[in-house]
Amino acid sequence: MDSNLSFKHRYHIGKCVKNFFMGYFTEYETPKIVLIHSAKHAILLRIIQIIMLIYSIVYLLIYQKGYQQQSTAIVSSVTLKLKGIGYVQTTENKTIIIDVADYIIPPSENNAVFIMTNFIQTDQTRSTCAESIKVKEARCKHDNDCFNKTFSPKMNGRWTGRCLLSPKTNVINGTIKNTKTPTGLCEYAGWCPPEDDDISTMLVQDVPSFTIFIKNFIEFPVFRVKHKNMVDELKPCIFHPQHHKDCPIFSINYIMSEAEKNITERNLMLRHGGVIRIKLDWDCNLDRGIKLCKPKYSFARLDVPFHEEPFSIGFNFRYASHWKYNQQNVRTLTKAFGLRLIIAISGRAGKFGFITLTLNIGSLVGIFGLATFLCDIALLHLSKKAHTYRNHIFEIVHLRTRAISAIALPPRFIRKLDAEYSNSDSDLDAQLPYKTPETSPASTGKKVTIGPVSYINTDQ
Repeated sequence: MDSNLSFKHRYHIGKCVKNFFMGYFTEYETPKIVLIHSAKHAILLRIIQIIMLIYSIVYLLIYQKGYQQQSTAIVSSVTLKLKGIGYVQTTENKTIIIDVADYIIPPSENNAVFIMTNFIQTDQTRSTCAESIKVKEARCKHDNDCFNKTFSPKMNGRWTGRCLLSPKTNVINGTIKNTKTPTGLCEYAGWCPPEDDDISTMLVQDVPSFTIFIKNFIEFPVFRVKHKNMVDELKPCIFHPQHHKDCPIFSINYIMSEAEKNITERNLMLRHGGVIRIKLDWDCNLDRGIKLCKPKYSFARLDVPFHEEPFSIGFNFRYASHWKYNQQNVRTLTKAFGLRLIIAISGRAGKFGFITLTLNIGSLVGIFGLATFLCDIALLHLSKKAHTYRNHIFEIVHLRTRAISAIALPPRFIRKLDAEYSNSDSDLDAQLPYKTPETSPASTGKKVTIGPVSYINTDQ
């Protein structure tokens, strides 16, 4: 029984597959035009077509410049120049003047620049000294505490194994007693003394008044055009969004104000450092001329704001200046805080292209077919007379091979044959091209009916 069911199931599947391929190669679909007199559906179709027309012309062709060949491949070069004089007020009430060569570190970078706004300096020599008090692993009572210590990233040098105990002051009589404190610090060999971040930093004044000159040269290789962000007759100026929009010289105060609106955050950026992105966006319409193409400047802060209390705040790094004095190695270690300005360039250019216009017009013509598609959905599935409309729109025609189909018969003769060979009492439907003769071996218990036939002349 199970084998019979399995055989029938396979036979049913095979028959379905056979019918599918037979229909695929023997059935032909052609669109049928049906004219429906309905003001409601006609108005709906025209409204959708008008919306599609406005969208295609106004947005795709005009606003998006669908008639142009577009290219976003851009070759760019950026040169940055800063100007400004700052000063530092030391703890000894002295004033140190700082110029461009002092606060630009390093002197040149690719599409970026660092402006030092605050720093800590420590003069060091190669010798042995006590470890920094901030290194907890360096606290000791005996020399044995400084042996076999695991490496710590906070170490300032190689530990010698000695525990240095500082002398203790006798506060009773104001004299220094040679007794030692119960705890001390391990000794290390390296650059001494260690850096101390708790000392007062040296904040550079007048940084917001510094100016930066951004020179940008671009090329669109597809169209073989070159351009720059400077006008032909550039005069001394400072960028202003209304009065000097074409000036490529910006003040640091304007850049920080655009990147960070909170004045407290800006002051902390000058003290602890920060990262700012300066973006030049080019959108060139080459049909109007390359000289009319101007970049749009935008500014954004990239580092985490201080009020969010990040793990590492601001932006800083260390560098050293080395020299020799009396045959002894000496250096000045500087921990620099400041603003890192990163320049980003993006752009696109467009020029009239006949092929591009032709392709876009073809796409727009296809969009118009969406209006008919939407109306067909409303007509065949959402309207009250959907069943009636479907009967008129969808029609199945079966072409049968007949001997009489090869003869071009007039319509009145076809109707005469239909009336002559029809029998309404028959229970068997058949279509024959000739009248059944009286000597036919057909059974007398059944009647044969020749029903109405509609002929399609495929030759016409």
